[in-house]
Order: sequence, then structure tokens, then C-alpha cells
Amino acid sequence: MKVAGFDIGGANTDLAVIDFDGEEIKSIEVDFAYLPMWSNNDDLSGVLVELIENICPISEIDAVGISMTAELVDAYDTKKEGVLDVAKKCEETFDCPVAYVGIEGMMSIEGTEKDPLKAAAANWIATVQIATLISDDCIFIDTGSTTTDIIPVKGGKECAIGKSDFDRSATGELVYTGTLRTNLASFLDKVELKGKEYRVASELFAQTADVYMLLDLISEDDYVCDTFDGESKSKIDCAKRVARVVCADLEMLSMDEVIEMCRFIHQKQVEQIADGLKQVHETQGIDLVVTTGLGKDILDKKAAELLGLKVKSMGDVLTDEECVVAPAVGTAVMMNKYLK
Repeated sequence: MKVAGFDIGGANTDLAVIDFDGEEIKSIEVDFAYLPMWSNNDDLSGVLVELIENICPISEIDAVGISMTAELVDAYDTKKEGVLDVAKKCEETFDCPVAYVGIEGMMSIEGTEKDPLKAAAANWIATVQIATLISDDCIFIDTGSTTTDIIPVKGGKECAIGKSDFDRSATGELVYTGTLRTNLASFLDKVELKGKEYRVASELFAQTADVYMLLDLISEDDYVCDTFDGESKSKIDCAKRVARVVCADLEMLSMDEVIEMCRFIHQKQVEQIADGLKQVHETQGIDLVVTTGLGKDILDKKAAELLGLKVKSMGDVLTDEECVVAPAVGTAVMMNKYLK
């Protein structure tokens, strides 16, 4: 049986197609697409079909599981409106059984329409399915392009205090920072450079993808989102954007100085994630951290090490490509169990 698991985010839509023999996984194939739901949400149906067709004919798919975080984009006045719109588009797209990841498990379309907020930003519930393959007692960190989930797991079940994004932002379980799309000014007050501290410009000049391109921590293929200035993703253009953060340019700063800035910025983002992780660790008393997502090695491992915690990678059970779309993989696993 082939099950498609989608994780529909505000900026990226991820897919995992898993071929199951009962509950045994025979194969996993993954893909993703950049889809800015704040402006292009009407393209969702076409993107879902295209992603599947990149892997196999859509007629081979027996069921589809959906997790989502796209309901938060400002195309929707409320999260409820966003969940219902995404669900409606999914129902119109697929003829096979479809269900939705909620904070209490998989939900039918009827259940989702009755209580849509239970399906809002519940993709971390799906990732638990993979984290427990490594340890039944851990804190898993999933840093994607935009956000970081920090979820405690005990006895093989998630034990997050917060259930909504709003609640989790107070418990340390959600840190709104990511590997690609985070505005540098959102977590920086000052940048240390040449022995001085420079206050940053609170503008949409540069994002974390620019920093990690310059530090060779991501490739241009990883840089899937739009640039803030509409220019290319080359290192020169990344450096121009980072220089603007301190109101400078590449006539005022050398490339080496911009790289020095990037190392400082990288450390500050690690500390930002470590702050949330420390709160969850102190609340739950769990010492093992399991990392996944695009930022698993770039940010999450370093945050755990900064706190002196033990670290394992979800890469022990998944490929790096599968780790990037771990919620989609977990969604397919949950959907397969739901069908049975």
C-alpha cells in the first residue's frame, strides 16, 4: 500500500510517499516544493498533484495524510479559516481516503470541520512517530526553514505542555526561528565586528539562508525561498544583503568581515534555540536530544551541545533528505495506522 504524507507549511509543502507492507516500511521517497501560501494558496491543489507525480502516478496512491502549519499565513483572517481552506482544497484534489493530523491523532474531514483548531500546526505530533524509533524518552528538535519545534517525549508519547503554537511559544516548545526564512533583525540587537558592536537595522535586508550560504552550511539548492531583495542566491549577493544589516555594503566591508559577521550571527541563533531547549529540559528533566530538519546539524546539535545535553540525530534512522521532511514521513506513518 502506498500512502502519501504531506506537511503543508506556510512556505514549503513537503511530501513523503511510503510503500507499506502492513506496518513495515518497504520504501520511502520524498520531495518538496516552495509554495508561499500567503500569496499562492490557490496553487495548492496543483502542487500536491505535481509532487506526487514527481514520484509515482497519482493512481498508485491508496491514501493521503495531511499535516499543516499554513493556516497561520496572513492570507487567512483566522487559523480556523486557514485549516478549513487547506482541508477543502485537499478533499477536492484526492479521490482516495484523506485524513488530517490533529493534536489527538488523525482526524477525518468531518472531525476537522467540527474542530479545525485541533488540526492547526499539529505536524510535530507526526514527527513523534519517528523520534520514538530512536528513544522513547527524548526531546526532539526539528528546525525547518522557518520554525523550531522542541517537543518532549516520555514513554514513547509526546508530553508537550503547549498544544497550540500560541501556547508552545510560552513553554519553550516553539521557537519561531529557522534555517532559511528568518529575518536576522528578529533575533539580533547588535553584531560584533572588528572589536566593536554595531546595532542592526530593523529591515528585511537579509535572512538566515544568506548567512548559511556564506558559511557553506547549505547549498544553493537548499536555498529554496525567495531572497529579500529579489536578487540571486550567489555568495556575492548573499554578502551584500548581510552587509546591509549593519547599514554597510561591500565597498565598506570585505568578504572576510562579512563572514566574521555570519559566524557571530550563527552563534546567536544557536543561543536562541538553546534558550527554548533549556526551558523544556528544565521542565521535563530529559537529557537526550534527537535532532531533525534542515537545521539538525547547523543549529540543533550545537544548541544541545551548548547545554551539555546528549545528542542523537534522526539521521540514524532516516536519510538527510527524509529528515528535512520528517513531519511528512510521520504523517504517512500515522495515516497508515489510521487506515487499520
